[in-house]
Amino acid sequence: MDISNIIKNLHPLEVKVLLKYSDKDSLTSEKLINELNYKEGHANQAFSWLSAKGLLKETGRTAHTYFEITDMGRALAKSGTAEERIINLLKDGTARALPEIAQALGVDNSVVGSAYGPLVKEGVLKMNEEKKVSYTGAALPSRLAVTSELLKKAVAAENGLLDKANLSKEEQDVIATLAKKRGATDSPFKMIERETVTHQLSDAYLAVKEALQKAGVTGNEIGEITPKMLANGDWKKGTFRGYNISLQPARVIPGRTNPYVQFLESVKDKLCSLGFQEFDGPLVETEFWNGDALFMPQFHAARDIHDVYRIKNPTHAKSIEEPYLTNIARVHENGGDSGSRGWNYTFDREFTRRLILRSQGTVLSAHQLHKAEVPGKYFGIARCFRYDKVDATHLSDFYQTEGIVIGEEANLRTLLGFLKMFATEIAGATEVKYVPGYFPFTEPSVEVHIKHPVLGWFELGGSGIFRPEVTKAMGIDAPVLAWGIGIDRMALMALGLNDLRELFCEDIERVRQRTAKF
Repeated sequence: MDISNIIKNLHPLEVKVLLKYSDKDSLTSEKLINELNYKEGHANQAFSWLSAKGLLKETGRTAHTYFEITDMGRALAKSGTAEERIINLLKDGTARALPEIAQALGVDNSVVGSAYGPLVKEGVLKMNEEKKVSYTGAALPSRLAVTSELLKKAVAAENGLLDKANLSKEEQDVIATLAKKRGATDSPFKMIERETVTHQLSDAYLAVKEALQKAGVTGNEIGEITPKMLANGDWKKGTFRGYNISLQPARVIPGRTNPYVQFLESVKDKLCSLGFQEFDGPLVETEFWNGDALFMPQFHAARDIHDVYRIKNPTHAKSIEEPYLTNIARVHENGGDSGSRGWNYTFDREFTRRLILRSQGTVLSAHQLHKAEVPGKYFGIARCFRYDKVDATHLSDFYQTEGIVIGEEANLRTLLGFLKMFATEIAGATEVKYVPGYFPFTEPSVEVHIKHPVLGWFELGGSGIFRPEVTKAMGIDAPVLAWGIGIDRMALMALGLNDLRELFCEDIERVRQRTAKF
């Protein structure tokens, strides 16, 4: 054993224990608290450090149960228990209904009801045909006197604690009915279970103790100079502890924005700098705005309950705004004024009011169309909900960045330019490809795919040019470019992650270690 190295790494808390005790002493936290003026945390820390150095060994553990009086218990010690107060009230011979007793004592009916039941069983109280309670004159159960005495003992005890080992069998039986381990605010006592751990210095301690004495180390060396010591000159009178300059400094953890939140803000900043206006909307939507207004037929497979989450209460909105309800209904039934034949079915105006959780960001665009300026550019970041199997690239709730560009000159080339910006400048992808797609509300439709270094190719989002069935019903005649990009997936690439679930990790240490680029 390298004695000199051990001495260098001893803390004053350890030094005092080594100099004070021998290997014949039985050491507990309470002993160090009483004899060395340690706090409980300091005592436990000293034991932990000495054990790690092989200078201390555990010799035993003893379980203890304590009962700590609560605020409710202290109040009962002053005013008396509900049982005592009820009996004292009824000793005048007047029979009273339970609500009258509660009112007279200034307590809830439930308190009187809880006290009444046991006292009736014990023959102390009785109820007549008029549902009034009276005192029978019977001897009071001993538990009442025991309860009162326990409350007085606890109030007088240090820290309000009663040790179960010091209570009689009758007291233990009574207090067990008055105490709870958790949620004890409505009980007179809180039950606390603790262990007393006993330690002994090991055989190796003696050589270390002798070396400490030879070096003149006392454990009272100065480890930190305070302003007070500088002011009164005490620092000149003591000796200083040695410093280990090889130790790592204390870690400073400053507060900062979550990397994913930073990423979302960077996307907003990027789009705003390009002249986009931000829009938003509610999480709870109607089938009308979530699907019908986007020319998605009411019998579309995506309307199945397995793909959207319905609202249980209330189930339907009261109404849908006009003239949009009528315009959209006509588009579905016969095409309306869009030049289309529509879907050729009877539009269900009851179904369209059904409430669901927003399943796609495009609902924001549907809301914006009838109040948008031409030309105009709009975007939103929408949290969406869709029943899906959770894996590295899918979540049951996710974020989309949704946007529209309205203008007579807007075309597919313009749209592809925006998609490339999302893929390369925001997501940071180096390999991008465009794939023809299908969406009921756009024609042509394009999907943008990017290649992740670990996950390979995956879809970033869908886009296209809104069909006349969508725009004309909302009063828009100009071309409207639209996209819904999975912003979670962009962050997956941009933040160098391999699993979407890491964006919402509950491990704060992993979040701290993650470095954002934005």
